[in-house]
Order: sequence, then structure tokens, then C-alpha cells
Amino acid sequence: MKKEHHYHYATPGCLPRFFGGSGMKFIGNVIVALGVISLCASCAMFGKNKEHHGFDARWLDQCTAGTTTAADVVKLFGAPSHMVKLSNGNAYVYECSVSKGMGIWLVLLSFGNYETQYDRAVFFFNNKDILTHYGLSKHAGDSSYGLPF
Repeated sequence: MKKEHHYHYATPGCLPRFFGGSGMKFIGNVIVALGVISLCASCAMFGKNKEHHGFDARWLDQCTAGTTTAADVVKLFGAPSHMVKLSNGNAYVYECSVSKGMGIWLVLLSFGNYETQYDRAVFFFNNKDILTHYGLSKHAGDSSYGLPF
């Protein structure tokens, strides 16, 4: 006796019923599924960079205009980041920077944010390398991670 084989072919009209609903519901489920897959395929990045060692603002209490020398400042703070030659002396610039970045990559869309803040101390010396005055700004701790929107 000969066996008969019955083959059932899926037609486009029966696919939505196979997956449980009307055609519009099927398309909605596909869109949601693709959205979840896209989110799973995305990634995020966080980064931090710190240049030069920081300095303590309390070290400035040991610096007195008229008596502190350039050698005393170098002993306290180390070598300056920059030296600026002025007409009536020198300026020693000490910098510390903190940079923070964040990025999000989606399948077709990317967002990024990168921020750098600085701590700076500038010491002004006369021609005899005696401290005349100094200035300080401390903002490196203010850098933050954030989205660009």
C-alpha cells in the first residue's frame, strides 16, 4: 500500500495566525522584538582621565608674599606645569585636570559627552625669585558624567 504524504505550505496570510493574532498585532510584536534586540545590541562607555597630581589648597598657607621663594614653592608643589617669563619676573603655573566622558551607542544613533575641569595655581615671582602674589582656582572636582541632551 502506497503512503500518501500531505505537505502544508505556509502562506503569508497564515503566518500572523500562527504567531497568535491579527496581522497588525503580528507587526507590532515584530517591532517590539526588533526594539529589544536593538537595545541589547547597544552599549555605553564611561571614562575618566586625570592629568598631573592634584595639590592641596592648604599648602598655600605656607606661601607668604614677600618671603616665600621660588625654590620653596617648587619644594611644596613640585615642578610647575608651565613657566611663564614676565617682564618683571616669572610665573609658575600648576595645573591638574579631570576629564569625564560618557557615550551611548545604539544601532544607528550615538550620543556622547566629554567634560574637562581644571585646578590651577599660579605663583608670581619678582626678578629676585621672591613671591609677590598668587591665585588659585579649584574646579577639577566639578567635572561630571552626563548625557548630551
